[in-house]
Amino acid sequence: MTAGTGMSNLNSEARPRAGALVLAEGTVFEGELIGSPVAGGIASGEVVFNTAMSGYQEIMTDPSYAGQIISFTYPHIGNYGVNADDFESRGTFARGVIIRSLARRHSNWRAEDHLQHFLIQQGLAGIGGIDTRRLTRRIRDLGAIPGAFGPTEGAGAQTLEQLKVAAKAEPGTDGVDLVAQVTTQDSYRAGLAQGEGWNIVAYDFGIKSNIVHKLGQFGSIEVVPASTPASDVLARQPDGVFLSNGPGDPEVVDYGVQAIRDLIGNVPVFGICLGHQLLSLAIGGSIDKMSFGHHGANHPVMDQTTGKVEITSQNHNFAVSADSISDVADITHINLNDGVCEGFSVRGEQVFSVQHHPEASPGPHDSAYLFGRFVELMQQNGPSAKTEMSS
Repeated sequence: MTAGTGMSNLNSEARPRAGALVLAEGTVFEGELIGSPVAGGIASGEVVFNTAMSGYQEIMTDPSYAGQIISFTYPHIGNYGVNADDFESRGTFARGVIIRSLARRHSNWRAEDHLQHFLIQQGLAGIGGIDTRRLTRRIRDLGAIPGAFGPTEGAGAQTLEQLKVAAKAEPGTDGVDLVAQVTTQDSYRAGLAQGEGWNIVAYDFGIKSNIVHKLGQFGSIEVVPASTPASDVLARQPDGVFLSNGPGDPEVVDYGVQAIRDLIGNVPVFGICLGHQLLSLAIGGSIDKMSFGHHGANHPVMDQTTGKVEITSQNHNFAVSADSISDVADITHINLNDGVCEGFSVRGEQVFSVQHHPEASPGPHDSAYLFGRFVELMQQNGPSAKTEMSS
């Protein structure tokens, strides 16, 4: 991206094409297409809403949105532009974006380009001018639901019935291994130089860049593909293993569950988001599909170990059943809006996880202390335990 590029071209573009979003149950929302041309004339996916008031670039580049169309409840999107530093992954994995109003001009000292150009460069289609308040209420009533959008005029125009058929044919995220679509193909290193600080291996189930940055403040990080066996990880003699966020249904990521099961008892483990859900499956727990999930930067969570309340950043449609792990784990965090399990620690093991995002990006940093708890576990494990792992 180049600073100041393309504003005159943006303002001189032809009138936006009319388009429509149709939900699988038939509700129609009319608007105008934005971003990249819709591949094949129709973009479809599971429609979810995000309540964050800023951070649209970080949200769009979060791999956890694979398979989904993101609807922003905040009405003005694009007003501070985009820049090369706010990517949370190598690109975008969402199926599309839905907004009320795309800002025609951006204003921020960090801006390098306009959101419209960012969407085109990333190949991400969108639809604007949508009544996102009505759409949000509809999703709250129906739950996260498949939808499809496309042009309704000009070349490649789709009828409302065609869009409805595409929406009904969309499988959503249940039973789909979306992790395989977003994980790195090769391991890579980040953070401090090898040998400095802690030696941490991070599983990439859809890891965000700022997580790697946060962990990298404590040592050398090796990010490995999601399918990496536990034996390969333990052979690296890590001081700790991190289980990242990621998209979709944890029940189908059986390779991740097996690896985690083999890691427990051998090395300190810290998981977040999808990593939290996979950890629960590894200890015999179960997962529930939420109605419309938690997507936003303002969810109140209580740390039951301290009694403190933190405002958290969240992005998930599945949740851990607290009752299913009560025999082997202690619930450490709960969501104060709906009581959902937001964290647990495994009894007798140096293993814990949370559902929310302590790295934020976007969102408040109230939960950043959790990285410190991970470091404390590695300190408790100590070099003697590390020697035992290699023997």
